[in-house]
Amino acid sequence: MTNLVIKKDVEYDSVNHQLTDIYYDGEKAQSKGAIIDIHGGGWFRGNKSKDEDSSIRFVEAGYLVVTPAYRITPAAFYPAPLEDMDHLYEWLKKSDLPFNHDHIGAFGSSAGGNMTVELAIKYGIPIASLSGILDIDKWLSEHEDVVAAEGDTSGFNSTASSNINQTGANDPFYKWFVTNYFNGRTDQYTEATPVHRVTDQTGQMYLANSLNEFVPTSGVLDMAQALTKHQIPYRTRMLTGSRHAKGYLDDVWDDVVGFFAQTL
Repeated sequence: MTNLVIKKDVEYDSVNHQLTDIYYDGEKAQSKGAIIDIHGGGWFRGNKSKDEDSSIRFVEAGYLVVTPAYRITPAAFYPAPLEDMDHLYEWLKKSDLPFNHDHIGAFGSSAGGNMTVELAIKYGIPIASLSGILDIDKWLSEHEDVVAAEGDTSGFNSTASSNINQTGANDPFYKWFVTNYFNGRTDQYTEATPVHRVTDQTGQMYLANSLNEFVPTSGVLDMAQALTKHQIPYRTRMLTGSRHAKGYLDDVWDDVVGFFAQTL
């Protein structure tokens, strides 16, 4: 690809002044669809530059990509990041960007994976989630004895495929950043757990997880059960080891591109 166009810091929300980066192939009159690429970081760290690598790879696969920033803690808490994605989706649909506006999908890792699942439920679009934070209310209720503790989060802000927290299950850290998202409000756990809101109009999903990482596999398994109940096609991929989200991106990349080729 000889004409990669990158537009940085385009405002998609004039109220909260949230920005997105845009990537597309300037040699094509129109991309075949758009993919929203949502970065991870536990809703408390990370930024859109983390996903420049995956965004460019999606452009090479034929898509226009929007890679947004969103509000994170401690400046804002649930549901602020999800509201930002609603504004982004509405802005993208109305935009004059060069892509087929009837074809929008979303890709995200970790907290971003949770946010893509929310988009699939709200707007019926296909999504791919790598290590999405999906099991919230049930997991927290089953782990009341776990003492929340912030883990080693150095490198979360800018590393594209961080090796941080890829050493296996880490329940104290998982509990820390999930409860941190709610700023102490335990009454929001159920409403924030997407499995309860799957409907017959939910978008198709690709859900991946490592078998021994700090994000529990229960979220993928519960979501698969709900999607089955509502007859929504989905794909799951469970990987050996403890790598988290984009740590196994190369392993699942062909899966993800194939999924969007069929569903977008």
